[in-house]
Amino acid sequence: MTISSSMNAGVAGLSANATRLATISDNIANSATYGYKRVETDFQSMVISGTGGGYSAGGVRTLTTRLIDQGGSLLTTSNATDLAVRGRGMLPVAKSSEVALGNGENQMLLTTTGSFRTDADGLLKTEGGLVLLGWPANPDGTVSEFPRDTSDGLEPVRINVSQMTGEPTTKVNLGLNLPATETNAASDGTTQPLSVKYYDNLGKSETISFDFTPTIPGAGDSNEWTMTIKDSAQGGAVIGEYTLTFDDSRASGGTLMNVATGGVGGIYDAATGSVIINVAGGPMEINIGRLGTSDGLTQLSDSFAPLSISKDGSPVGNMTSAEVDENGFVHASFDTGITRIIYQVPLVDLPNYNGMIALDQQTYMPSPESGPFFLWDAGDGPIGDVVSYAREESATDVAGELTDMIQTQRAYSSNAKVIQTVDEMLQETTNIKR
Repeated sequence: MTISSSMNAGVAGLSANATRLATISDNIANSATYGYKRVETDFQSMVISGTGGGYSAGGVRTLTTRLIDQGGSLLTTSNATDLAVRGRGMLPVAKSSEVALGNGENQMLLTTTGSFRTDADGLLKTEGGLVLLGWPANPDGTVSEFPRDTSDGLEPVRINVSQMTGEPTTKVNLGLNLPATETNAASDGTTQPLSVKYYDNLGKSETISFDFTPTIPGAGDSNEWTMTIKDSAQGGAVIGEYTLTFDDSRASGGTLMNVATGGVGGIYDAATGSVIINVAGGPMEINIGRLGTSDGLTQLSDSFAPLSISKDGSPVGNMTSAEVDENGFVHASFDTGITRIIYQVPLVDLPNYNGMIALDQQTYMPSPESGPFFLWDAGDGPIGDVVSYAREESATDVAGELTDMIQTQRAYSSNAKVIQTVDEMLQETTNIKR
């Protein structure tokens, strides 16, 4: 029994070292594979209880583990949508074959890196057919709250390079000087006009007209103006009317002292220095400056001078490029200079990364051994961030694998020697009968 158990142990040793050599070969073969996670072989002894003081060799068995939680270093690339995860977390992807079915039932797979480029349909996918998944953004660039313990809200990230967009104007900042001489009793009361172009909800150009009419007193100076606001999109209808009174004291001369509404338009907000008016497309904020400051309207000297007129919004433009920031937001850039968030790519976390099921193309699938997954915002909680223009290199250390190969070869040869020795001993036992 003891001799035959030695033979069995030697055979088990050959099998175990052959398994280790297979994992070493796989690791070395994938030393240049982006995102590859090395496989490690562990040896476990098998013990067989002997009887009558004898000992029976139990041999050895192996357990292979893919070390998914061990990543490689990051390598800089020239493609904006080459993505890698720095730290904890994995990117959600799906097979393009499933996405093409269009039934919305895409099996979420996980990976730590990928070279994503747009295909003919605008999908961000790798050469191997892995499509990046994300939460779609609303038209205003915000992302709604989606469930974090399921992948049901994730959609394939689609970059429509032929997409056009425009930003409506929602705020106008007025910085101009009104002539103090025009509020004198001797003035002719000339109205000072100002036109500001804005963009409506469809990207069309419209005009807000401001008319500043001085109040002419019977004697001296009134330091008072009536500001009338009209909207071209409503046929020139008056949408705001305000009485502006300026300070003439030594400390604050020329600054706004009071703003009163004439019954049309929103009430002046002294904290922000703005009023809310309603153009054809909705409310718009007009900032005329805070009381006692010179950051908006002033009344000095004898000249009407628009000093600083600014506004938000933009005309309709074409998409030119897309990038992913460190928080996983996909930004689309347009030739008008604006950017808009169109998707958010979350990072997926699990309790046991090494318990996932390994699939082709450096992708993994959650399993009962890996534990339940959770979708985090990149850079939040225990999760790392997303790095664009980067790929994760293979986790294989070639020098270490070659060293393990030498050890495995020696162990394999030694086990073969054990089998040869047992064979010779059995031969000697056979010769006793002669």
